[in-house]
Amino acid sequence: MQVLHTIRQWRDYTQGQRDAGASIGLVPTMGALHAGHASLFGEAKSRGDVVVATIFVNPRQFGDPHDLTAYPRTPDDDRVLASEHGVDCLVEPSLAEMWPDYPNPTPTTVTVSGISELLEGEGRPGHFDGVASVVAKLLVVTGPCRVYFGEKDFQQIAVVRQMVRDLALPVEVVPCPIIRDRDGLALSSRNTLLSGAARHQALALSHALASVTDHDLYASQARRVMRERMQDAGVQVAYADVVDPITFLPTRDDEQGERRALVAGVVEGVRLIDNARIVVAARRD
Repeated sequence: MQVLHTIRQWRDYTQGQRDAGASIGLVPTMGALHAGHASLFGEAKSRGDVVVATIFVNPRQFGDPHDLTAYPRTPDDDRVLASEHGVDCLVEPSLAEMWPDYPNPTPTTVTVSGISELLEGEGRPGHFDGVASVVAKLLVVTGPCRVYFGEKDFQQIAVVRQMVRDLALPVEVVPCPIIRDRDGLALSSRNTLLSGAARHQALALSHALASVTDHDLYASQARRVMRERMQDAGVQVAYADVVDPITFLPTRDDEQGERRALVAGVVEGVRLIDNARIVVAARRD
C-alpha cells in the first residue's frame, strides 16, 4: 500500500493508474477506521477498482470547535486496517495541503441548496457546505472515479449526488449498506467516544427505527413512535423524521409508499445518526 501526503503525488498516482487502464475507487474518510470503512474498501475492490482511501478530518464541516478537537484520530491503526482490506493507496493530506488559508476562511465554498438546509443541515448550520466543499476537492484531485459512501450518512450521499450531477463531474456515486454491530448499533467512528453505559443508551436510535419498520403506520405516527422511543432511553433527540428519499421533504399523512426514516440524537455529548428504509401508510379519516 502506498501512503501519499501531497496533492501532486495523489493526482499523479490516480492519473497514472487510469493511463494504465485501471479504474479508480475513492473512499473518503476522516479516519478512526472500522468495519464499516472496510466494507467500502471491499466493495470498491470487488468492482475491480484501484482503491484510493483518503483520511482527512475536515475542520470546515465542524461547527463546534470542541467536536473537532474530540474527533477520534488513530493513524497507526488506520494504516493497518486499510492495508489489510485492500487499499492500494492511502492519502493523508495535511491541513495546509487541503485548505491553505486555514484558519482564515477559505474563499471558495460549494453549497448545495435545499437538501443541505434540512435535518442535519438545520441542526448543524454550514455542515454540508463544508462536506460539499471538501468532497468536491477530493473528486477534482482524484479525477474520474467511483466514490463510495456508507448509507449511514444518507443525507450526505444525497448532497454529494446532487453536487456531482449539477457540476457534471465524471464520477459515479456508489452508496453502500449500513454496517451494524451485533446489537444493531450503526458503526461510527464517534462510537469510540461513548462509555459503556452511553453505548447501550445509543441503541435507542436503531431500536427507534426498528419500531417503525414493517408496521402499518402513517408518517406522523412513525415520527411520534421514534421520538418517544429515543426520549424514553434518555437520548437528547435532535430529530426523528420520515422524508422523501430524494427531496428529503417531510412525508405528509396522506402520502404512502417507500420513505426514509432518519433519526439523530445526542448521547453523553456525542451526536449520533441512523436511518432506515420504511414503507408508510396513508391516513384516511
